[in-house]
Amino acid sequence: MRRTTLPLLCFGVLIAFMAAGLTLHPKEVPSPLIGKSVPAFNLPVLESQGRTMSAQDMRGKVWLLNVWASWCVACRLEHPLVLEAAKTGAVPIYGLNYKDQPADARQWLEKFGNPYVSSLSDREGLVGIDFGVYGVPETFVIDKQGVIRHKVIGPLTAETLRDTVMPLVRKLDG
Repeated sequence: MRRTTLPLLCFGVLIAFMAAGLTLHPKEVPSPLIGKSVPAFNLPVLESQGRTMSAQDMRGKVWLLNVWASWCVACRLEHPLVLEAAKTGAVPIYGLNYKDQPADARQWLEKFGNPYVSSLSDREGLVGIDFGVYGVPETFVIDKQGVIRHKVIGPLTAETLRDTVMPLVRKLDG
């Protein structure tokens, strides 16, 4: 009797873990930075040689940080939505150009359109690491005090913008 009890118990625990895993959403990876201040940074502005921006420059407004790269296929898929969101003027969108060559990034923005108030060049990806970036694209919602309130992993979708990001922006801005 004892010979079969332990294997059956282990099998039951394994099944329970697998069942719990099926209820998880792989794009909703919890970020330890939610509810914490934006990491300090001072990066060159892609569009303006010699100019830099820091997290302090964005204080006092709700804003989005969209992490992108010219080599990123998924960034190309989400880009029309980012352009559309920028046209509404509902929230300023800043870009974080991640592990990219500035010339390639500028050419990409010229070709596909520039939705960003400014795009910051993170050539080595160190600021991206500070933000906990898993890969591009990712988008962060940041409040007026510079606290990260939400993170979208992967390309933005119309549904994510409509149902999650923009309602949160309105709530934080109100």
